[in-house]
Amino acid sequence: MHDIVWFDIQGTPAVAIASTEFADAALNEAGTLGMSCAKRVLVQHSIQDASPVKMSGKTDAIVDDVIAALSN
Repeated sequence: MHDIVWFDIQGTPAVAIASTEFADAALNEAGTLGMSCAKRVLVQHSIQDASPVKMSGKTDAIVDDVIAALSN
C-alpha cells in the first residue's frame, strides 16, 4: 500500500492487487497511511500454491477491474 499511496500522491494512477485473504489488512494499512480511498483489487486466495493455469484464470477474472481502477 505504501507504493500505491506514493504513486497516488504523485498523480500517477495506481492500484494495489492483493489476495482476498489480505483485504482487511490492505484497507487498514491504507487508512493508517491516510489514504483509505486508495484503489484496491482483490484476487481470489490462494495464490502461493496456484498452478500457472489457475493463476491465469485468477488474473483473467480481475483484469477488467484493474483497468477500471486505473482509468477512474
